[in-house]
Amino acid sequence: METHVRLEPWSEADFRLLQRSNEPAMTQHLGGPEPDGKLHDRQRRYEALSAREPAAGRMFRVVLETGESAGSTGFWERQWRGEPVYEAGWGILPEFQGGGLAVAALTQLLAYVRAHGSRDSVHAFPGTDHPASNAVCRRAGFECLGEVDFEYPPGVPHPSLDWRYRVGPPRTVTPSG
Repeated sequence: METHVRLEPWSEADFRLLQRSNEPAMTQHLGGPEPDGKLHDRQRRYEALSAREPAAGRMFRVVLETGESAGSTGFWERQWRGEPVYEAGWGILPEFQGGGLAVAALTQLLAYVRAHGSRDSVHAFPGTDHPASNAVCRRAGFECLGEVDFEYPPGVPHPSLDWRYRVGPPRTVTPSG
């Protein structure tokens, strides 16, 4: 059975979803909940990212067929081992986990990157202690490049797996006629 979700650009109205994503059950593999000030900063960054040109990255709200918000996913520019790449992240609220929503959302995100991106690959860095997120990467078609010490939060090395998804060069659309 295929799981259907849609991605909607992050907006000012999504702060409550960000608060839900900051609860202990959602942040246990990310260093724990952020204080209120940092959460407001994150909201501003998400809104700003989604207002930039599409190739710079995007944050999305993951929406079910019922219209309920189930979580978020997004990608952003970064340098990784001397190369310009994208990094992807996602979070599905606890009550919606285990039904394939993260894979469905990540698959749609990768399609968006293929259509709008300007970098050849997307990386994800779930902790080695997070089997569910590593399974999402595998099921979405990422290739595991091995274990790395990835800093998250910044300054705190965390044993992670480096997953890469090759999107290839951006496509150029020419008008037919």
